[in-house]
Amino acid sequence: MNAFLLQYLPIVIFLGIATALGLGFVIAAFVLAPKNPDPEKLSTYECGFNAFDDARMKFDVRFYLVSILFIIFDLEVAFLFPWAVSLMDLPVEASHFAFWSMMTFLGVLTVGFIYEWKKGALEWE
Repeated sequence: MNAFLLQYLPIVIFLGIATALGLGFVIAAFVLAPKNPDPEKLSTYECGFNAFDDARMKFDVRFYLVSILFIIFDLEVAFLFPWAVSLMDLPVEASHFAFWSMMTFLGVLTVGFIYEWKKGALEWE
């Protein structure tokens, strides 16, 4: 049983060092960081807008629209990288299919991008 548990010793050591370093950095930041709060620093600020009193007050949703568009096109890049890396390792027939599948995917995203552009979703004004 001891030989079995010794296999986990590096993991326990790693977790111990990581916990000690994490706690050390948090404590060092708490002790050494300058504490100069001012009213602007302590004011409530969320999602690109200053806080307002009334929950029923109208607000601009452009910040959310831009962030959602960023996420959509960021995911496009997340799909492109593994595809580009593995494309050359595929057999010829599969690489042709993979290429045209990605071109279809990019075409659909391009049509969506043009639609958003024509609707004015990217205008900040």
